[in-house]
Amino acid sequence: MAHFAKLGVGNIIETVHVVSNDIATTEQAGVDFLNNLYNTRDVWKQTSYNNNIRKNFAGIGYTYDQDRDAFIAPKPYNSWILNEDTCQWEAPVAYPDDGQRYNWNEETTSWDLVDNS
Repeated sequence: MAHFAKLGVGNIIETVHVVSNDIATTEQAGVDFLNNLYNTRDVWKQTSYNNNIRKNFAGIGYTYDQDRDAFIAPKPYNSWILNEDTCQWEAPVAYPDDGQRYNWNEETTSWDLVDNS
């Protein structure tokens, strides 16, 4: 199955639709099918669960970045930085690699150990 993200104002993803591979033999064929189905002239971009199209699978509220040809999730915290290769947000401090669970603390820009008691 092929997946298509509908772009709204500011290239924000409004919805994602599934189209049969028999219909969406190309991206343009999928776009034409959806616009004919809904009698619209919307802008659609193909996306993939395998992240082999446009870096990340598009979700509602994500942004399509035309320059990067990538879908980018909303920024989770002001301090996080966009990884230009993956187009995913990363904390400015690496997640601890000690097998324990942590939550991000934006006030201290650090990882807080989750109390499992």
